[in-house]
Amino acid sequence: MDFIFGLPPDAEGRTGVLVFVDRFTKMVHLIPVSDTVTAAETAAHFIDCVFRHHGLPESIVSDRDPRFTSAFWSSLFQLLGTKLSMSTAAHPETDGQTERVNRVLEDVLRSYATSFASWSSFLPLAEFALNNAEHASTGLTPFFANNARYPRVPALIAVGHPTAPRESTLGGDEDGVNDMTSAAHEDVTLNTVTRSKTKKALATPDIAASPLAA
Repeated sequence: MDFIFGLPPDAEGRTGVLVFVDRFTKMVHLIPVSDTVTAAETAAHFIDCVFRHHGLPESIVSDRDPRFTSAFWSSLFQLLGTKLSMSTAAHPETDGQTERVNRVLEDVLRSYATSFASWSSFLPLAEFALNNAEHASTGLTPFFANNARYPRVPALIAVGHPTAPRESTLGGDEDGVNDMTSAAHEDVTLNTVTRSKTKKALATPDIAASPLAA
Protein backbone atom coordinates (compact mmCIF):
# COMPACT_ATOMS: atom_id res chain seq x y z
CA MET A 1 0.00 0.00 0.00
CA ASP A 2 1.38 3.37 -0.98
CA PHE A 3 0.30 6.83 -2.08
CA ILE A 4 1.28 9.11 -4.95
CA PHE A 5 0.71 12.79 -4.21
CA GLY A 6 1.44 16.02 -6.04
CA LEU A 7 -0.59 15.35 -9.19
CA PRO A 8 -2.57 18.20 -10.82
CA PRO A 9 -6.04 18.58 -9.23
CA ASP A 10 -8.70 16.65 -11.14
CA ALA A 11 -12.32 17.80 -11.55
CA GLU A 12 -13.02 16.80 -7.95
CA GLY A 13 -9.87 18.37 -6.56
CA ARG A 14 -8.07 15.08 -5.98
CA THR A 15 -4.29 15.19 -6.27
CA GLY A 16 -3.26 11.69 -5.24
CA VAL A 17 -3.51 7.99 -6.03
CA LEU A 18 -3.85 5.18 -3.49
CA VAL A 19 -1.86 2.22 -4.81
CA PHE A 20 -2.34 -1.42 -3.78
CA VAL A 21 0.00 -4.07 -5.22
CA ASP A 22 -0.33 -7.80 -4.51
CA ARG A 23 3.13 -9.08 -3.57
CA PHE A 24 2.53 -12.48 -5.20
CA THR A 25 0.71 -11.89 -8.49
CA LYS A 26 1.72 -8.19 -8.78
CA MET A 27 -1.91 -7.21 -9.47
CA VAL A 28 -2.45 -3.48 -9.06
CA HIS A 29 -5.47 -1.50 -7.87
CA LEU A 30 -5.50 2.31 -8.18
CA ILE A 31 -7.85 4.73 -6.43
CA PRO A 32 -7.88 8.54 -6.84
CA VAL A 33 -7.74 10.31 -3.45
CA SER A 34 -7.26 13.76 -1.97
CA ASP A 35 -4.04 14.71 -0.22
CA THR A 36 -5.97 14.79 3.08
CA VAL A 37 -7.16 11.17 2.82
CA THR A 38 -7.58 9.60 6.27
CA ALA A 39 -6.91 6.09 7.52
CA ALA A 40 -10.67 5.48 7.76
CA GLU A 41 -11.19 6.61 4.15
CA THR A 42 -8.29 4.41 3.06
CA ALA A 43 -9.92 1.42 4.77
CA ALA A 44 -13.20 2.16 2.96
CA HIS A 45 -11.35 2.34 -0.38
CA PHE A 46 -9.65 -0.97 0.43
CA ILE A 47 -12.98 -2.72 1.00
CA ASP A 48 -14.51 -1.22 -2.14
CA CYS A 49 -11.61 -1.89 -4.51
CA VAL A 50 -9.61 -4.78 -3.03
CA PHE A 51 -11.40 -6.78 -0.32
CA ARG A 52 -14.56 -7.41 -2.34
CA HIS A 53 -12.47 -8.96 -5.13
CA HIS A 54 -9.71 -10.77 -3.23
CA GLY A 55 -10.60 -11.02 0.45
CA LEU A 56 -8.31 -10.07 3.34
CA PRO A 57 -4.52 -10.28 2.90
CA GLU A 58 -2.26 -11.84 5.51
CA SER A 59 -0.33 -8.60 5.81
CA ILE A 60 0.03 -5.15 4.30
CA VAL A 61 3.42 -3.58 3.69
CA SER A 62 3.43 0.20 3.94
CA ASP A 63 5.96 2.95 4.54
CA ARG A 64 3.30 5.16 6.08
CA ASP A 65 3.49 6.33 9.69
CA PRO A 66 2.83 3.32 11.99
CA ARG A 67 -0.01 5.23 13.63
CA PHE A 68 -1.69 5.63 10.22
CA THR A 69 -1.27 1.92 9.49
CA SER A 70 -2.66 0.98 12.91
CA ALA A 71 -5.66 3.30 12.41
CA PHE A 72 -6.18 1.78 8.95
CA TRP A 73 -6.41 -1.74 10.36
CA SER A 74 -8.70 -0.62 13.20
CA SER A 75 -11.01 1.14 10.74
CA LEU A 76 -10.95 -1.84 8.38
CA PHE A 77 -11.99 -4.35 11.02
CA GLN A 78 -14.63 -1.98 12.34
CA LEU A 79 -16.12 -1.70 8.84
CA LEU A 80 -16.03 -5.50 8.54
CA GLY A 81 -17.86 -5.82 11.86
CA THR A 82 -15.21 -7.88 13.62
CA LYS A 83 -12.48 -7.44 16.19
CA LEU A 84 -8.91 -6.68 15.18
CA SER A 85 -6.66 -9.71 15.47
CA MET A 86 -3.24 -8.63 16.67
CA SER A 87 -1.73 -11.60 14.82
CA THR A 88 -2.57 -9.79 11.57
CA ALA A 89 0.69 -8.22 10.51
CA ALA A 90 0.93 -4.59 9.48
CA HIS A 91 4.48 -3.91 8.42
CA PRO A 92 5.70 -0.26 8.43
CA GLU A 93 8.18 -0.85 5.66
CA THR A 94 8.38 -1.11 1.90
CA ASP A 95 9.71 -3.73 -0.50
CA GLY A 96 10.13 -1.30 -3.38
CA GLN A 97 7.52 -2.77 -5.71
CA THR A 98 4.98 0.00 -5.14
CA GLU A 99 7.67 2.57 -5.88
CA ARG A 100 8.27 0.86 -9.23
CA VAL A 101 4.54 0.89 -9.96
CA ASN A 102 4.41 4.58 -9.05
CA ARG A 103 7.10 5.43 -11.59
CA VAL A 104 5.43 3.43 -14.35
CA LEU A 105 1.99 4.80 -13.48
CA GLU A 106 2.93 8.41 -14.17
CA ASP A 107 4.28 7.45 -17.60
CA VAL A 108 1.11 5.48 -18.38
CA LEU A 109 -1.16 8.33 -17.31
CA ARG A 110 0.78 10.80 -19.44
CA SER A 111 0.34 8.54 -22.47
CA TYR A 112 -3.43 8.30 -21.92
CA ALA A 113 -4.40 11.80 -20.84
CA THR A 114 -4.55 14.57 -23.43
CA SER A 115 -4.57 16.99 -20.50
CA PHE A 116 -2.71 15.71 -17.45
CA ALA A 117 -5.33 17.38 -15.25
CA SER A 118 -7.75 14.70 -16.50
CA TRP A 119 -5.53 11.92 -15.16
CA SER A 120 -8.15 10.42 -12.82
CA SER A 121 -10.57 9.63 -15.65
CA PHE A 122 -7.87 7.46 -17.24
CA LEU A 123 -6.92 5.67 -14.01
CA PRO A 124 -9.08 2.57 -14.77
CA LEU A 125 -7.35 2.19 -18.16
CA ALA A 126 -3.95 2.63 -16.54
CA GLU A 127 -4.81 -0.06 -13.99
CA PHE A 128 -5.92 -2.40 -16.78
CA ALA A 129 -2.72 -1.76 -18.76
CA LEU A 130 -0.51 -2.50 -15.75
CA ASN A 131 -2.41 -5.70 -14.93
CA ASN A 132 -2.35 -6.91 -18.54
CA ALA A 133 1.40 -6.40 -19.01
CA GLU A 134 3.88 -9.22 -18.37
CA HIS A 135 5.75 -8.65 -15.11
CA ALA A 136 9.52 -9.05 -15.16
CA SER A 137 9.73 -11.07 -11.94
CA THR A 138 6.91 -13.56 -12.64
CA GLY A 139 6.97 -13.90 -16.42
CA LEU A 140 3.17 -13.62 -16.40
CA THR A 141 0.63 -10.84 -16.51
CA PRO A 142 -1.01 -10.09 -13.14
CA PHE A 143 -4.38 -10.91 -14.73
CA PHE A 144 -3.25 -14.40 -15.71
CA ALA A 145 -1.40 -15.01 -12.44
CA ASN A 146 -4.53 -14.08 -10.51
CA ASN A 147 -7.25 -15.65 -12.70
CA ALA A 148 -5.50 -18.26 -14.88
CA ARG A 149 -6.92 -16.60 -17.99
CA TYR A 150 -6.44 -13.48 -20.07
CA PRO A 151 -9.03 -10.70 -20.10
CA ARG A 152 -11.15 -9.96 -23.15
CA VAL A 153 -10.04 -6.92 -25.11
CA PRO A 154 -11.70 -5.60 -28.30
CA ALA A 155 -8.67 -6.03 -30.55
CA LEU A 156 -8.17 -9.71 -29.67
CA ILE A 157 -11.86 -10.56 -29.98
CA ALA A 158 -11.98 -8.96 -33.43
CA VAL A 159 -9.21 -11.21 -34.78
CA GLY A 160 -10.27 -14.32 -32.86
CA HIS A 161 -7.08 -14.43 -30.81
CA PRO A 162 -6.88 -17.61 -28.67
CA THR A 163 -6.21 -15.61 -25.50
CA ALA A 164 -9.73 -14.15 -25.77
CA PRO A 165 -11.89 -16.93 -24.26
CA ARG A 166 -15.09 -17.73 -26.16
CA GLU A 167 -16.92 -18.66 -22.99
CA SER A 168 -16.75 -17.29 -19.48
CA THR A 169 -15.14 -19.56 -16.89
CA LEU A 170 -17.99 -18.66 -14.53
CA GLY A 171 -20.34 -21.61 -14.12
CA GLY A 172 -17.89 -23.94 -15.86
CA ASP A 173 -15.79 -26.83 -14.57
CA GLU A 174 -14.83 -25.64 -11.09
CA ASP A 175 -12.11 -28.26 -10.66
CA GLY A 176 -10.63 -27.32 -14.02
CA VAL A 177 -10.60 -23.64 -13.10
CA ASN A 178 -8.96 -24.43 -9.76
CA ASP A 179 -6.34 -26.57 -11.49
CA MET A 180 -5.53 -23.77 -13.94
CA THR A 181 -5.30 -21.24 -11.12
CA SER A 182 -3.01 -23.52 -9.11
CA ALA A 183 -0.82 -24.06 -12.16
CA ALA A 184 -0.59 -20.31 -12.72
CA HIS A 185 0.42 -19.79 -9.08
CA GLU A 186 3.06 -22.51 -9.39
CA ASP A 187 4.42 -20.74 -12.47
CA VAL A 188 4.59 -17.46 -10.54
CA THR A 189 6.53 -19.11 -7.71
CA LEU A 190 8.93 -20.94 -10.05
CA ASN A 191 9.56 -17.95 -12.30
CA THR A 192 10.07 -15.59 -9.36
CA VAL A 193 12.60 -17.91 -7.70
CA THR A 194 14.42 -18.64 -10.97
CA ARG A 195 14.70 -14.99 -11.99
CA SER A 196 15.76 -13.99 -8.49
CA LYS A 197 18.58 -16.56 -8.56
CA THR A 198 19.64 -15.42 -12.03
CA LYS A 199 19.70 -11.80 -10.89
CA LYS A 200 21.84 -12.68 -7.86
CA ALA A 201 24.21 -14.74 -10.01
CA LEU A 202 24.70 -11.87 -12.44
CA ALA A 203 25.38 -9.51 -9.54
CA THR A 204 27.95 -11.84 -7.92
CA PRO A 205 31.51 -11.57 -9.31
CA ASP A 206 33.12 -14.82 -10.42
CA ILE A 207 36.06 -14.84 -8.00
CA ALA A 208 37.47 -18.11 -9.33
CA ALA A 209 37.65 -16.70 -12.85
CA SER A 210 39.49 -13.60 -11.66
CA PRO A 211 42.61 -14.77 -9.77
CA LEU A 212 44.44 -12.26 -7.65
CA ALA A 213 47.58 -10.88 -9.15
CA ALA A 214 50.77 -12.29 -7.67
